[in-house]
Amino acid sequence: MKYNYIIVGAGLAGVVIANKLANDNKNKSILVIEKRNHIAGNCYDYIDKNGIIIHKYGPHCFHTNEEKVWKYLSEYTEWVAYEHRVLAKIENNFIPIPFNLTSTRQCFPLIAENLINKLNGKNVSNNKITILELMNENDKQLKELADFIYKNVFLGYTIKQWGLNPMELDKSVTSRIPIFISEDDRYFQDKYQAIPKYGYTKMVENMLDKSNIEVLLDTDFFDIKDKLQYTDKLYFSGMIDEFYSYCYGQLPYRSLRFEFETLDNPYQSVVQVNYPNDYDYTRITEFMHFYKNKNYTKSVIAKEYPFQYLHNSKEPPYYPIPQQKNIELYQKYKNINNDVVFIGRLGRYSYYNMDQVVAESLSLFE
Repeated sequence: MKYNYIIVGAGLAGVVIANKLANDNKNKSILVIEKRNHIAGNCYDYIDKNGIIIHKYGPHCFHTNEEKVWKYLSEYTEWVAYEHRVLAKIENNFIPIPFNLTSTRQCFPLIAENLINKLNGKNVSNNKITILELMNENDKQLKELADFIYKNVFLGYTIKQWGLNPMELDKSVTSRIPIFISEDDRYFQDKYQAIPKYGYTKMVENMLDKSNIEVLLDTDFFDIKDKLQYTDKLYFSGMIDEFYSYCYGQLPYRSLRFEFETLDNPYQSVVQVNYPNDYDYTRITEFMHFYKNKNYTKSVIAKEYPFQYLHNSKEPPYYPIPQQKNIELYQKYKNINNDVVFIGRLGRYSYYNMDQVVAESLSLFE
């Protein structure tokens, strides 16, 4: 089988590349190979028998400050405005996170206003301060607040999510945890926040709807690679270590297992509730809350269980693990002299949000 371009993976990274190549090279052939039985990668969704759009691999909330990314995707979908709000079960309270002034009042009712006055006195940008900055404060009450947030909001969730203590992870993980000095309870503050009106899968389907794009599902690239030829370029969004047959050793990843339940009544008030300290799961997603204007007769929730990815296991890898030793191992693979272009979370061994994946693929094409 001979093509001009071969793209491994039908997630956002590969689909953006395929779409841009198809638009710019209408006389060139493009093959997209996908190991799963569906397109759209981890943002794949579907409509269940109750009419609810289910995100099979966890909640995906699109947000970006990049106008270029927003305009590009808007060519392939209509949007429904959606601002993500997350609660966390802390002791007997469900508090907004990231931690904000409302959270402070809930958890420290007796000294909340004193804490808030001290926080308001800080010279910070964008009304937020990081947990690390707060932990380094000399003020006893502010340090107490920082320690509470670290132990009750961050520590348990991190151990469950990554299987590691926060101190074992790259400092960038801890340094980016914000505390908002405002009542803003949105999880993201980006300019554009929405979800596709008909789902991510439909959006991706529209992006791939080109006469010179062929898609092979249920197909492992490594099973057919000896039969493939390309004249221009190979783009690979799978695990970079697998591509090179683990010649330097295996890169570690975290994976997820989901337990879905159909309920007669709504379970929670928002799409996502985190459980940093209770239970084995990290969070519960209730999908009906994505589309507020729809009346559903049932509700569907998903409990999310992180675990260490085992190569060739049934569940796919989701997250590269942010540790310096892993980054150094990735660099060894990256430095192998090869004309293959590695893309996406797995190909670049980096945690990317959806908009970052799209932006990077657009930049690669340009």
